[in-house]
Amino acid sequence: MTNRKVGIIGAGAVGATAAYTLAMMGTCNEIVLFDIAEGVAEGKAIDIAQATHYAPQPTIITAATTPADVKDCDIVVITAGVPRKGDMTREDLLMINAKIIKSVTQDVMKYSPNAIIVSVSNPLDVMTYAIHKITGWDSSRIVGMAGALDGSRMAYQIYKKLGYGAGQTGALVIGDHGQNMIPLPHNVHIGDVPAADLLTDEEFQDIIERTKNGGAEIVKHLGTSGYYGPGRAIAHMVEAILNDSKSVISCSVLLNGEYGYSNVTAGVPVVLGKNGVEEILQMTLATKTREKFKTSVESIQEGIAILEKNDFFQ
Repeated sequence: MTNRKVGIIGAGAVGATAAYTLAMMGTCNEIVLFDIAEGVAEGKAIDIAQATHYAPQPTIITAATTPADVKDCDIVVITAGVPRKGDMTREDLLMINAKIIKSVTQDVMKYSPNAIIVSVSNPLDVMTYAIHKITGWDSSRIVGMAGALDGSRMAYQIYKKLGYGAGQTGALVIGDHGQNMIPLPHNVHIGDVPAADLLTDEEFQDIIERTKNGGAEIVKHLGTSGYYGPGRAIAHMVEAILNDSKSVISCSVLLNGEYGYSNVTAGVPVVLGKNGVEEILQMTLATKTREKFKTSVESIQEGIAILEKNDFFQ
């Protein structure tokens, strides 16, 4: 990837934080921001560009005034969409965001036809599936940001229990990016030591619950969902792709027989590199985890069924 150019569609808190993080890391040559809200992308691009004066290496930060300006990108991150309002049903939210995603995805296909898409819009797994269907691209080129964030939230909870090992803790969360996510603290290591040797069953249960409610806990304090965690998780994935680092990260990907499922997107560990999803890693799931995974996949399939019922893919 010689250009190392990243487009970010949706310059709200998450999209802008991802751009700022990438700029501070010096990962990209160029980042272009786009948002339908007038002035938002321009203002944030100027602010981030001025911050890059102190970054390890320069990054060109620009704002696109039309979707056509988000062109020739190696990676396009899609964070566009609306949050759920009080009187909205799940179906309302799904259809509104799916329509936004369809329009955005068609623009990406037109102006960055060789890009890898990182899908961030909620409901994440269903929107990632929609992007697969709309593009018809090779499934390796579309990857949803799920476990990268949920895993970092789990690692934080493990650190809170132990008081050591920050930055050395494994991060493994599979399933959907929602209430049916499956944190697997038992499967991770702190440094080279299995978490199972350091934590009690009660502590594991508490870590699992707190990880699942990681987003809600932030909303409780801020009145809005988190953006530093998601922004950094996006940057971690983008960096793995641009640097071809072959990193193992849990992401929402299209399954083709893995774990016994096909034609559905769900969070599983994958190898991320220059081609996007280089490989889907098959873990042996314990019986209970397999049952939870089934519930998780079914909840994603319900969302996909709503799109189908509304003739979204026609």
